Amino acid sequence: MYSEQLSDTLIKLRLEKGITARDLSLSLGLSESYINRVESRRMQPSFSVFFDICDFFDITPAEFFSIGSDPLLQSSDDSVEILHAIKKLRSLPPQKRKHICSVIHDL
Repeated sequence: MYSEQLSDTLIKLRLEKGITARDLSLSLGLSESYINRVESRRMQPSFSVFFDICDFFDITPAEFFSIGSDPLLQSSDDSVEILHAIKKLRSLPPQKRKHICSVIHDL
C-alpha cells in the first residue's frame, strides 16, 4: 500500500508540474532513472530523497500522503494548487481567514 500510494502520488505531482521522471531525477541530483524506478515500484526512496521530493514540490510529507488518501485531492488535477491555497489560508490572521472562508462558502 505504502509503495503504491507513494508512486501514484509522485506520478500525479510530477505530471501536474509537467516534468518527466528523468528531469525530476536530474533536478534532485540523482541518476537519470531513479524516479522512474520509484514510480514503477522497483525501489523506494531514502528518507533524505523523499524529503527532497517534498521540498521540490513545496509540500510537507504529511501533505504528500494526504494527496493519495484524501478523495477530494485524489480526484482533482489541482491538488497541489489546493494544498498551497490551504497553506496560505492557514497563514492568514483569523479575521482575514474568516472573510476568505465566507467568500468561498458563498460561491
